[in-house]
Amino acid sequence: MATIKEIAQMAGVSLATVSRVLNYDPSLSVSDETRKRIFEIAQQLNYKTPRERNGSVMKERLRIGLVSWYTEQEELLDPYYLAVRLGVERECFQRQIECVRLFLHDSGELEWNGEPLDGIIAIGRFEKEDIERFPGEMEHLIFVDSSPDDNRFDSVVLDFRKSVGELLAYLAGLGHREIGYIGSRNCVQNRRVKDDREIIFREWLEQRNMYNPSYVYTGEKLYAEDGYRLMKQALAQERRPTAFFVENDSMAVGVLRAVHEAKVKVPRDISVVGFNDIAISAYLQPPLTTVKVHMEFMGETAVELLIERLAAKRQIAKKIVLPTVLTVRDSCAAPAEDA
Repeated sequence: MATIKEIAQMAGVSLATVSRVLNYDPSLSVSDETRKRIFEIAQQLNYKTPRERNGSVMKERLRIGLVSWYTEQEELLDPYYLAVRLGVERECFQRQIECVRLFLHDSGELEWNGEPLDGIIAIGRFEKEDIERFPGEMEHLIFVDSSPDDNRFDSVVLDFRKSVGELLAYLAGLGHREIGYIGSRNCVQNRRVKDDREIIFREWLEQRNMYNPSYVYTGEKLYAEDGYRLMKQALAQERRPTAFFVENDSMAVGVLRAVHEAKVKVPRDISVVGFNDIAISAYLQPPLTTVKVHMEFMGETAVELLIERLAAKRQIAKKIVLPTVLTVRDSCAAPAEDA
């Protein structure tokens, strides 16, 4: 069976160009000569698009591509996306779906050999401009942890407004009025990506006249070492918050280490709350108050969503918003009276 890769090699163009030409992408700027050459080669090789191959009958065995925003090394440093990916792979295994790993290069290009796929699941904080990285012919595209185009593509996301609001209300209920933030604006393909948690944190506190921009510390990654470095900066200031919201539990591990080295007590001197509830969070000292995210279930839901879309031949996009739960442990308390 002919592939896009074979057509691209014979035509002397990229995989993306072949895909967009064969799917009549009106936004593609390419010469009529190149367009004609691609169509002639496709016809010569008897190439058929996935829609033409599938017809009106679902295949017995599906084949999907899995794209992760993180590299495998980055997944080990911040296991959030690792858990989501494992959820996808386990659900595919149980349903006897072939799962093919695809990779994003530093240049932003998606490594794909043009082999037929029934759909793609993309894990990470993708934005609208990232959509062009994916094959133009791929209409069955599911995003997990982001929703770059609600009108076109299915997605599985979290209700950050509800979860961040709950944890800030919890801290305020303990009596905290000076609350800091430690997080990241991840640098991906030379673009800094701001997290919704930071945006909602600012808005929630501004509405209550409690926001202090000098209490916000952001880096470029979401790892423990970044949390450690940022917390060291915060501790070096003359005045510091009585509580910190840390963007994820991996960073919170580094935050707690920095606090311990400074001989500052948690939660007596500073309260700390994280996000994600990774496996180690319950065993830190003190055990970390955090927001429970059903990470593997996010991956499972993405697979179910893709299967449903294929079976029903649904054209209208769905956005699944999964709940979170504030898990209270020992890292938070009322602020000291002299704070």
